[in-house]
Amino acid sequence: MKKKLYWIIPIFLLIAVGITTTSYKDNSFEIVKNIDIYTSLFRELNTYYVDEIDPGEVVKTSIDEMLKSLDPYTNYIPESDIEDYRFMTTGNYGGIGALIRKNDDRVMVADPYEGFPAQKAGLRAGDVLIKIDDFDTKGKSLPDVSEKLKGQPGTKINVVIKRPGQEEKIEKEITRKKIHVPAVPWYGMRDDKIGYIRLSNFTHKVSEDVKDAVLDLKSQGAESYILDLRGNPGGLLMEAVEIVNLFVPKGELIVSTKGKVEKWNKEYYAQKEPVVPQMPVVAMVNSGSASASEIVSGALQDLDRGVVVGTRTFGKGLVQTTRPLSYNARLKITTAKYYIPSGRCIQALDYSNRKEDGSVGKVPDSLITSYSTKNGRTVYDGGGIMPDIELEQPNLSKITVSLVRKQLIFDFATAFVNKNDSIDDPATYKISDETFEDFQVFLKDKTYDYKLRSEQELENLKQTLKREKYLKIVENEIEALSKKLEHDKEQDLITFQDEIREMISEEISSRYYYQKGRIQTALQYDMYLDTAMNILKHKERYDTILTVKEVENE
Repeated sequence: MKKKLYWIIPIFLLIAVGITTTSYKDNSFEIVKNIDIYTSLFRELNTYYVDEIDPGEVVKTSIDEMLKSLDPYTNYIPESDIEDYRFMTTGNYGGIGALIRKNDDRVMVADPYEGFPAQKAGLRAGDVLIKIDDFDTKGKSLPDVSEKLKGQPGTKINVVIKRPGQEEKIEKEITRKKIHVPAVPWYGMRDDKIGYIRLSNFTHKVSEDVKDAVLDLKSQGAESYILDLRGNPGGLLMEAVEIVNLFVPKGELIVSTKGKVEKWNKEYYAQKEPVVPQMPVVAMVNSGSASASEIVSGALQDLDRGVVVGTRTFGKGLVQTTRPLSYNARLKITTAKYYIPSGRCIQALDYSNRKEDGSVGKVPDSLITSYSTKNGRTVYDGGGIMPDIELEQPNLSKITVSLVRKQLIFDFATAFVNKNDSIDDPATYKISDETFEDFQVFLKDKTYDYKLRSEQELENLKQTLKREKYLKIVENEIEALSKKLEHDKEQDLITFQDEIREMISEEISSRYYYQKGRIQTALQYDMYLDTAMNILKHKERYDTILTVKEVENE
């Protein structure tokens, strides 16, 4: 084991030589000195540490900790993780096409993708994976099980599953294939004139999928569009540029990047004629909309080409580039910041100026600068895209969160599917009163609980009073208040039944119509969508928003 460590030393020395010959700064000596300290430390560690150490793990840990001190997006990608990285940028991998989740000491199928091997072989959400070939899943981690399911397209695996409600185990032979997870999971008409497109990430060639959706909806009669970017973490910058170009004229500046290496600074312009140059557009965003999502929504806003609806976006204005390393590893490194057409950068956190404890803070209000859109509307930098029409971020009740975390809504949907062959169209499907009553009965023998914030605050007060030796003086009053605050789960089920019904409806819909069904069912309850459609139905209001900043909140 120890002999494996010695190949690391010359590699670090070669890196040091490379730095001294290529660095254009005056800190070359400091770099070489510290690398020499590192290699000598590693040599001593290898020789004298009490236990055997894994050189790969130790080096990876030291690299990860070093990069963590910079920003969360600069990452080391060892050869073993390259496939996962490619999946993030392309949406492609070799496998069976299913999401999995932990279920006690086993792993279960959470969501088979429609049209892929798992679904075609008859696997369902809720099926517990017992064996994959000779690999017993009991006690194994999600990554371990995922690794066994993935593989070269065309290769076969035998999967043994246990289906809830059936005593006999089921064996399936599944042929892996190239899996491409669509970045546009669903699009469709919301009424006779409004087209809706859900965009989940910015993987390779997603702009072509969006273009196809725009043209298809146009052929169906769409006269305006809703682009749903909520929860979209971003991805490839060029795909964002291409998507904006569907709506803005050729020659418009969409985004620029500026970093330390000047020759990498670049301006990205619309290279083609737009597909729909005049039709109104609304982009829906939330706090989960980041990076490329912010380029699209921010560019549409800065160019006054579309109305942005929702909550302030995440605020990631940093650009990453991948650089090759030895032994097929790669470094994903932050090389620049991006700036949208008004000239503003929307990066929210300042990683270059850390506090004494190592933490970073948001850009302070005193440093926030105002900019102007093409029509002269005022917009600001300093952290994400502020929507033109700001809405409240919907929050789930404690009981709903508990039911989701305990997988009780998931398990009820599994039981429902075992008893029902079909449901109504997902665009109109809502669970019946009878189904909700069945859910209440289903919960009778299930364990779940939650603590309200008021209960937690009261518990904190009790601990403070105890430390300060005042608890006995007010113990009776505290106990009485605790009784009054004590939540009633059965009553909470009734109080928050609307959102619980929504969650159950979406989960059941996904079992019959997969991801497309979940999206269509969820849109029935969507206040963001209602607001977006209202704006598009009233052209005068749409035009007013793009010329004069509205102050009102929806």
